Amino acid sequence: MSVTSIWFVSSHGLVVSHSIGLFDSIPRVKFLDSSKVMSRDFGLTRATKDKKNRWRFCSLSTDMNYVCVGRHGLESSSNFPLLANVLANPAAGEVAVSAEQKVYDVVLKQASLVKKKLSSTGELDAKPDIALPGNMSLLNEAYDRCGEICAEYAKTFYLGTLLMTPERRRAIWAIYVWCRRTDELVDGPNASQITPTALDRWESRLEELFQGCPFDMLDAALSDTVAKFPVDIQPFKDMIEGMRTDLKKSRYKNFDELYLYCYYVAGTVGIMSVPIMGISPNSQATTESVYNAALALGIANQLTNILRDVGEDASRGRVYLPQDELAQAGISDEDIFAGKVTDKWRSFMKSQIKRARMFFDEAEKGVTELNEASRWPVWASLLLYRQILDEIEANDYNNFTRRAYVSKGKKLLSLPAAYARSIVPPSRKLSPLKKT
Repeated sequence: MSVTSIWFVSSHGLVVSHSIGLFDSIPRVKFLDSSKVMSRDFGLTRATKDKKNRWRFCSLSTDMNYVCVGRHGLESSSNFPLLANVLANPAAGEVAVSAEQKVYDVVLKQASLVKKKLSSTGELDAKPDIALPGNMSLLNEAYDRCGEICAEYAKTFYLGTLLMTPERRRAIWAIYVWCRRTDELVDGPNASQITPTALDRWESRLEELFQGCPFDMLDAALSDTVAKFPVDIQPFKDMIEGMRTDLKKSRYKNFDELYLYCYYVAGTVGIMSVPIMGISPNSQATTESVYNAALALGIANQLTNILRDVGEDASRGRVYLPQDELAQAGISDEDIFAGKVTDKWRSFMKSQIKRARMFFDEAEKGVTELNEASRWPVWASLLLYRQILDEIEANDYNNFTRRAYVSKGKKLLSLPAAYARSIVPPSRKLSPLKKT
């Protein structure tokens, strides 16, 4: 058994080692920021940093039934008709819950936490800093490090977060970093060595930080965040479930399966973020509708990732496209592995891009309902990601050998457009969005 050791320097200058249980079975693992962490008793230790080490990360990342979970978009404020609530399995004599129902349950749970917070305090502002063991400067250092990571690997989003209040800004950084670390487990340089057991340990570690027992410096930032904001643990667990899916699944029979995967790996981010971003005090939308819009943005982003990375995924033997829809289009996995752009492929891609844009359209309805200071980074992310779809079209749907990306110039032009949209207040007109 190979054990990765992380070295600490105590306040008395004593060097000690600490094994990372998560990676007990992984040789030569490059743990995210492993050169700068804290022990469980982080108030008594100072972290050292090896200047030779560098960060390594991977990107986090037409059926309207799935655009809004369990309901028809922001226009519906009650009754929430569930579209295909359950899938009957007569052979097994069981009833399987649909992907949509599973996600809807999480949305309702998180929305209820936020509504409870709003009803008790009237706002979603963070609680005062909690006095933690040891030097408070270590916690500030943890948040600063999260900000550095966000600035390096999500520059546009980071710039947008600078308009947020300090508490919300730091909290979003902490969530961003945790999501990157989780994604790194299965998409990073050590992905081939990650096992289901390792993910189980990562989930146990998540549960501990939610209980106020962070394992390292970056965990400490998230632990402090979830103690201050009404954030539920389930979306975090679901993201880990998405990583488990990547270990065992490389095909998706239909969009129901793909939708659940997209929720796991990206839709969860939206649900995690709404309690931090906050909802505008002038918003007349229901809490659930705002969460549905955030979920739609995550789904849209992941569908865009999938369409952009078809060639890259195929090189690893993965096809993140609905198998039934491929068959209907007359396209096989072998055709995808061959990487040839045909009229059939162009037609198929047009339908997939149309679906992704529908999710972006649904997401746009909710961004304006967020707290004004939080809208800019969300609009920037939405507009930039949506442009990737335009680039796929510009490449004549060749996502086998050409990677669609938004140029720096277009990114810069998107920032003022995103800012202009961010200052548009929520509509005060009487509509189905009105709370009753």
